[in-house]
Amino acid sequence: MWVWCQGGASTAVSVISCFVLSVLKFTYPTLFQGWQTFIGAVLLLLFGKLGWVEMSRITRSAALSWLPASLLFVGNIYAGSRALSRIDIPFFFTLQNSSHVVSYVILKVVQREKTQWLKLISICLMMLSAVNLPLNDPQFDYGGYLWAVGHLFCVGKSGAYRVFQVHYKSSNLSDIEQQCINYVFSVLLLAVAAHPTGDLMGALEFPSLQSHTFHCGCCASALLGFLLLLATVRLKSGLSLEHFRVWMFLSKVTAVCLSPFLFFMDINAPSLICVVISHVGEALFVYSEREL
Repeated sequence: MWVWCQGGASTAVSVISCFVLSVLKFTYPTLFQGWQTFIGAVLLLLFGKLGWVEMSRITRSAALSWLPASLLFVGNIYAGSRALSRIDIPFFFTLQNSSHVVSYVILKVVQREKTQWLKLISICLMMLSAVNLPLNDPQFDYGGYLWAVGHLFCVGKSGAYRVFQVHYKSSNLSDIEQQCINYVFSVLLLAVAAHPTGDLMGALEFPSLQSHTFHCGCCASALLGFLLLLATVRLKSGLSLEHFRVWMFLSKVTAVCLSPFLFFMDINAPSLICVVISHVGEALFVYSEREL
C-alpha cells in the first residue's frame, strides 16, 4: 500500500506543482515553497507531538551540522520551482537526472571507489541527454534552463552531503528529523527573502489570487508533499534500498508519461529521444546501484 501511495503522491505533487507554477503562472517560489514547507513543518511537528512519527529532541549541535544540507534544500526547491514554471515536466526530469552526475563526481573524489562500467555508461547517457536537450527544445527558455542547472547542482550536492554524513557518522539524525530541520530553515529563509525578491508585492497583484482553483492547487500540493515525505520514509524503512530506488524511478516515469495528456507540450522527435535516453540511463544507474 505504501508503495502505491508513494508513487501516486510523487506523480500528483509533480503534476499539481506544474499546474500552479506553469498553467496558473504563480511564479513566486518564495511564497509557493514557503507555504508548502510551512504546512510540512506544522504537520510534522504535530505528528511528532502526537507520537504518529518517531522524532527525538533535536540538539543544537546536530541541527547546526545539518544546516549546509538545509541550505542546499532551499536552493533545490527554489531553483526547481523557477525551472518547473518555465520547462515541461519531461524536460525538467531529464535535466534533473543530471544530478546523478554531480553526486557521482563528488563521491568519486571523496570515496575513491572503483569505477563500474555500467554506472559510467549510465552517467554518460544522462549527461549527453541533458547537454543535447536545450539544443533540441522547440520552446527553449534560457532562464528556465539556467534555474534547472542550479536545481540539479543543489540536488546532486545534497545527495553527496547526505552520503558523506552517513559514511563518516557525523550525524545521528533520522530522515524525519533531517526533513524537520529542512522545513523550519526553509520557512524562515524564504519568509525573509519574500520581500527583497519582489515575490510578496507581485503575489498581491496575481490575477487568480482569489480563485478557488488556485487555493485548492496550493493546498493539495502542500498536503500531498507531506504525504510523499511520510510514504518515502516508510518505504525506506520497509524496503531494501534497491527496491526503493526502483519505485522512485517508476514514479518519475509515470509523471513523465502522464504529463503530455494533462498539459500542452511542444515536443519534437530529437527532444523526445533525449528524454527517453536520459531515463534509460537512469534505469541503468539504478540497476548498477543494486545490492550485490
